[in-house]
Amino acid sequence: MSGSVNGHEDPADQPPWAMQLALRVEKNAPPTHLAVCEAAAMAAVTLLADPRSAPGGEWHEAVAAWESRRIRKVVRRARGARWEALGALPGVLVDHEGAPARAFVPGPVTEVAPEIARLQVGGTDLEREEEPKPPPAPPYALIGLNPGVPMTTGKAAAQCGHAAHLLLRARGAWPGLRVRVVEADEWSRTVAEADVVVRDGGFTEVAPGTMTAVARLVV
Repeated sequence: MSGSVNGHEDPADQPPWAMQLALRVEKNAPPTHLAVCEAAAMAAVTLLADPRSAPGGEWHEAVAAWESRRIRKVVRRARGARWEALGALPGVLVDHEGAPARAFVPGPVTEVAPEIARLQVGGTDLEREEEPKPPPAPPYALIGLNPGVPMTTGKAAAQCGHAAHLLLRARGAWPGLRVRVVEADEWSRTVAEADVVVRDGGFTEVAPGTMTAVARLVV
């Protein structure tokens, strides 16, 4: 789970809200680390850019209420029948480089659908890629993960979701909503050119205020 990066606080008398994200991780064919991070980020912004999240849309009230609080994102994993059961819930699906990810309409953490609540939250850590991938055609969001901050795949995916989310709100939606995530080799340059910076709320894995990710729009 990852906490506030937008400067907002949760109302003291109400439960926190979160966007739930689910990753498909099959035992016999698990996706890779960066593919999952990219898929999670793309799923988050795909939901936010969906017409149903805009004013007048059926998801708008929930999205607006969530964005007025800490924009928590909870990353879970599923496989088999439990993954298939998620298809009936309100949200979006992104299938990116063999790493399917779903983002669900935000809501109180006390009211998570049973199909989501039963999914594992912690311990998602996947194989790292050996070679960097070529970038997609512009425009795309370039997200840099801080190589000095060890994070599981699940944690890193949440940070990438935050980075893409902040970039969407700062720069507007970009055609295709494509995302590329990089780590050590390009970190310094990515920081220098960043449009947005993610500083973690400190609920899991890292200290509060840690800079975990940055992002910029490549056009």
